[in-house]
Amino acid sequence: MKAMILAAGLGTRLHPLTENRPKALVEIQGAPLLHWTLLRLARQGFSEIIVNAHHFSDQITDFLQHFPRTFRNVSLTLAISREEQLLDTGGGVQNARWFLDGPEPFLVHNVDVLSDFNLTEIAQAHVRSGALATLGVQARSTSRQFLFDEKSELCGWQSRQSGELRMARSPKVTPTPLSFTGIQMLSPEFFRECTARAPFSLVEAYLQLAGNGHKIMAFQQDSARWADLGRPEQLAKACELFGPDYFRSLGVDL
Repeated sequence: MKAMILAAGLGTRLHPLTENRPKALVEIQGAPLLHWTLLRLARQGFSEIIVNAHHFSDQITDFLQHFPRTFRNVSLTLAISREEQLLDTGGGVQNARWFLDGPEPFLVHNVDVLSDFNLTEIAQAHVRSGALATLGVQARSTSRQFLFDEKSELCGWQSRQSGELRMARSPKVTPTPLSFTGIQMLSPEFFRECTARAPFSLVEAYLQLAGNGHKIMAFQQDSARWADLGRPEQLAKACELFGPDYFRSLGVDL
């Protein structure tokens, strides 16, 4: 299976750790965020992976070149998608079409997210539903949330902080707010149906596509642990949440 790791951001929230390196190479538990994301994808069956890069992109290129030699038992095909200008999340995926497009759906995963969200299950649910995209979500309190109807299909988005509400279509019942994990499955039809031009976010794309009648589904897994690694203080909290056994398990018997 194919996957993309979104790693092109400037990592401003992780300053000063990102003064001399990209956020993908900020370390947690002795290894870069990108290291753990790659191992987790490999463990769950994703063997062809592309990483987008902009900020200190040469460092990411070097890391990807050395990674297979460091872990010889990990069978991965790795590629990089360089962005001369930041394309945002949706534009980043669009720019990697040459690698991702094909007969099978693919995963998109933020590099600054740590979780034990079941990637195999979201991939299976995506195929069963026939959706254009399936978003990994949880019922937790965050400042921004997607809104889903009674069929778990995307109908809007809200910012609890600013009060902004954006509806892609009108649901029959009061929509359910759910928080995005930064993990999603996409069908290759996304490249043909999404008409936005970079830079644009995946959130913008999903709202547009839902408004045009395409099925954007929720896959909810509240039991999974999840952590945003976007700020220095969150790195320590994530270590406490997951514990050393989580990190050890990712590198065993691969």
